[in-house]
Amino acid sequence: MIVVNTEWIPGYRIVRTLGLVMGNTVRAKHLGRDIAAGFKNLVGGELKGYTELLTESRRQAIERMMAQAQQLGANAVVNVRFSTSAVTQGAAELYAYGTAVVAQADTREAVPVEDPSSAVPPGGGEGQA
Repeated sequence: MIVVNTEWIPGYRIVRTLGLVMGNTVRAKHLGRDIAAGFKNLVGGELKGYTELLTESRRQAIERMMAQAQQLGANAVVNVRFSTSAVTQGAAELYAYGTAVVAQADTREAVPVEDPSSAVPPGGGEGQA
């Protein structure tokens, strides 16, 4: 499944839009992580326990969103976004959402875009100072 945060997929055409899909997870902080984070706040630096928690939460929310898209018959999700919200003290929801679509490889011949840095100036560019 293709998952992108843009409204289109390079090299593909969207042939059908199936609707909004979403996935979420609610996670609570862990006492051990809180203690380690408290010590880390004293000296500064990355709170690796929380980084791991959020990374796992994003992965799970995306997996749930993709499963919902597959149930609708999609092969891609476009315009994917994330949102977070506090549910209660010490717990937060991570929410992923996007638009489920059916995309097909675009077999039409691509038209090359001219690179402005390679353009020849008027008059050919030679012998001009």
